[in-house]
Amino acid sequence: MTKSQAIKHFGSISALAKALSVTYEAVRQWEVVPELRQYQIERITKGALKASQQDAAA
Repeated sequence: MTKSQAIKHFGSISALAKALSVTYEAVRQWEVVPELRQYQIERITKGALKASQQDAAA
């Protein structure tokens, strides 16, 4: 998933950050969503967003 897909799903950077228990600033720093965060988002969204190694930061 891309950062913009995750933000769109949650509605805002703040909502995404809150769902992940991280700061707004942490999410803003991502150029791409870190791989482990992608798996966390996939679990939180019950698969609505899928983790992708292609779109992941190591």
